[in-house]
Amino acid sequence: MIGLLLLILSGCGTMNGVQTTVMPDGETVLRRIAVVPFEVFKADDESVKVIRCPLCGSINRIETPAKGSEKKVEKLFYAKLGERKRFELIPPERVSGIYQRIAADSLKKPLLEILVSTGRELESDGIVMGYLYRYRERKGFPYSVKQPASVAFEIHLIRTSDGALVWKGAFDKTQTALMENLLQVNSFYRMHGQWVTAEVLAEEGIDQILETFPGFK
Repeated sequence: MIGLLLLILSGCGTMNGVQTTVMPDGETVLRRIAVVPFEVFKADDESVKVIRCPLCGSINRIETPAKGSEKKVEKLFYAKLGERKRFELIPPERVSGIYQRIAADSLKKPLLEILVSTGRELESDGIVMGYLYRYRERKGFPYSVKQPASVAFEIHLIRTSDGALVWKGAFDKTQTALMENLLQVNSFYRMHGQWVTAEVLAEEGIDQILETFPGFK
């Protein structure tokens, strides 16, 4: 009976923890892309555990990740996107320098305006901004854990010409045991039945959200 249930569930294509949105005009493929440094969202008050994204308005639960975690997610995304030769990715060092300069000179301007200005100076078709909300490392070993890995992030693609948000990919997942959540059977087999690290979980999320990135396939 359990075997039959697992077989049925494995055909459902459930992507637990993943949400992607392609806006009505998001079919426009943006070839030359700039990826600005991903950021960790921190609340001024440490007791605040929920925040609103300044770009899309989504509500997200936050948990301060280890220092440098946002760079790991950024590099994973950049590398995966770069595997598709159809995109021209502007070198991250150049993007970072121009973005930081424009942001420093425009402290009172909205974030979207800063991003569009950065994209136009870089002569990019689109600009990517990502936020890391949680990056909790596994405590334990591949077959036994005290605390599973947990990752949450949101990545946005903005069209430089008019500042339109044309795509968003969000991932929020804490690994669970198969018998705790049979709907994660596909993920369970991809992970070879092991408790994975936060980096492996983040890579799974990036692979899944890129399935709908305009022009990726």
